[in-house]
Amino acid sequence: MKKLPILALLLTATFAACNDDGEKSTWQEYEDWREQNNAWLEEMKARTNDDGTPYYTLVRPDWNPGAYVLMHYFNDPAENADKLSPIYTSTIDVRYELHLFDGTAVDSSTTMTQYGPGIYRSRLNNLVSGWAIGIPQMHCGDTVELIVPYGVGYGAQNTGTIKPYSNLRFNIRLVDIPYLEAPPYE
Repeated sequence: MKKLPILALLLTATFAACNDDGEKSTWQEYEDWREQNNAWLEEMKARTNDDGTPYYTLVRPDWNPGAYVLMHYFNDPAENADKLSPIYTSTIDVRYELHLFDGTAVDSSTTMTQYGPGIYRSRLNNLVSGWAIGIPQMHCGDTVELIVPYGVGYGAQNTGTIKPYSNLRFNIRLVDIPYLEAPPYE
């Protein structure tokens, strides 16, 4: 009878050691990649325009003050300020390109045609949380560069084309918010 608890402890310790090694292995295996991503992200946070103003706006959500994305508008946001903005549960139509920090192209909506030329449609709450932070800041017609730190992107997950700990650089144009009606005007 005394052998059963000892065997259970040994099996538990063995499984725990395998899990710890797996996590450490991923962390260690991608250490250089993670450090390069983090250094690049710090450079982007410090980037300035010619006049010395910040190039990117740091956006923190009220619902998670520790999280953030960096946004840079390619258009004057005032031009579209009277147009609709999505909320967390909105379905959005966007055109996008995705690159890693080193410029590697990973994904794009350019070949999608189901909802129109180059249009990708999804519910915002089905996407990486970095989009849920940045996209609600936009209005239809806005085009931004959205930098998504890995903590609000794919994290330590390996997607095959995107390595763990990858910061993501999206160029996004918010085309439409299907199914969303404008609030009544007073």
